[in-house]
Amino acid sequence: MSERSEARALIADAAALGVALSETQGAQLLQLLDELEQWNRAYNLTAIRERAAMVRAHLLDSLAALADLAGNRILDVGTGAGFPGLPLAIAAPERQFTLVDAVAKKIRFVSHACRRLGLSNVQALHVRVQALAPAAPFDTILARAYAELPVLLADVQTLAGPGTRVVALKGMYPHEELARLPPGWRLERVRSPQIPRLAAARHILHLLRGAEAPVAATSAPVVPPRQRLD
Repeated sequence: MSERSEARALIADAAALGVALSETQGAQLLQLLDELEQWNRAYNLTAIRERAAMVRAHLLDSLAALADLAGNRILDVGTGAGFPGLPLAIAAPERQFTLVDAVAKKIRFVSHACRRLGLSNVQALHVRVQALAPAAPFDTILARAYAELPVLLADVQTLAGPGTRVVALKGMYPHEELARLPPGWRLERVRSPQIPRLAAARHILHLLRGAEAPVAATSAPVVPPRQRLD
């Protein structure tokens, strides 16, 4: 597939998810994959290496969560090589994203990608999420393949205020995890986005602090952390 055809296909697939991308944003997203493929040869950042699979599993799967963001200050915990945070930062340049991971080579890649793509709305931190000390709670906390829900919510409890939305990107519906939510947390909403040409279940969960409520099912700079990793 030519570069132009790949960009047109990506923009069309994103539109099917309800995400409107400009030609510039489409080019940035594909450049992100170019950088990832280059780094992957030396650093093994992701097990997915086939180009079309990377578009589906990294770009489109990340963009599917754009409608789930609330507010301006977004935290992506356990971002890995920058997913879903980097594609979402490209698609939503008006928002500020903080991407956190405990693996140094992954955060080095995220920082490199931000420089190459000219992303000024991303802060990449090599730190354990439990050591973050933000000046104020985040508006949205994202997690994709980070941990089971009880662990995730325990790890981000000091980063979330009463209005913070925790958005967990899951494959199969996590019945057993939801049965073990920590006290004070509730499931607000579940979406099941259909990723183009991705034959796998996807569920996006919204979790909030507060009392029980019906579940709807439908298809600022960070203060330096208290402790950094070596």
